[in-house]
Amino acid sequence: MSICLRRREFIAALGGAAAWPLIARAQAYPTHPITIIVPFPAGGAADVIARLVAERMRERMDQPVVIENVGGADGNIGVGRAVRARPDGYTRCVGTMGTHVQNGAFYSLPYDVLHAFVPIAPLSTIPVVLFARKGIQENNLHDLIAWLKAHADRASVGTNSLSLRLIASSRSKPEHD
Repeated sequence: MSICLRRREFIAALGGAAAWPLIARAQAYPTHPITIIVPFPAGGAADVIARLVAERMRERMDQPVVIENVGGADGNIGVGRAVRARPDGYTRCVGTMGTHVQNGAFYSLPYDVLHAFVPIAPLSTIPVVLFARKGIQENNLHDLIAWLKAHADRASVGTNSLSLRLIASSRSKPEHD
């Protein structure tokens, strides 16, 4: 009986030794650079936040973290690229309310955002701030809205996302009493 026990111990040890490279490999993550896809052009808020996160990840993981800015189609091109990436933990995507909520509601996407992604962590909250050129007569929001209603043909707005276009278009429609 002691011979069988030793044989079992030997087989168990041999099995453990055979599994060691797999265990060591699993613990070695990351073994190559990680990519963070930012679905917007470089220089915007999402890009800045991604670069700050990437630097912290690089420091802690001792591995390069590459930012890929893939802008276009309200973020759908970059998000689509992330969906098609190998699900191995080496590709991440910065998501916004526009890219991961509103685009799915307004566009026919070739992927299901709810099932294609797993949220990791909220990175920031970004307030929307309204600016106007210096010298404008209206000095509060109430007065500005009144002026916009009276002079809709003289007003213009520039936006960079679906969220802001929705706000602007909903406000530009005349109200009927």
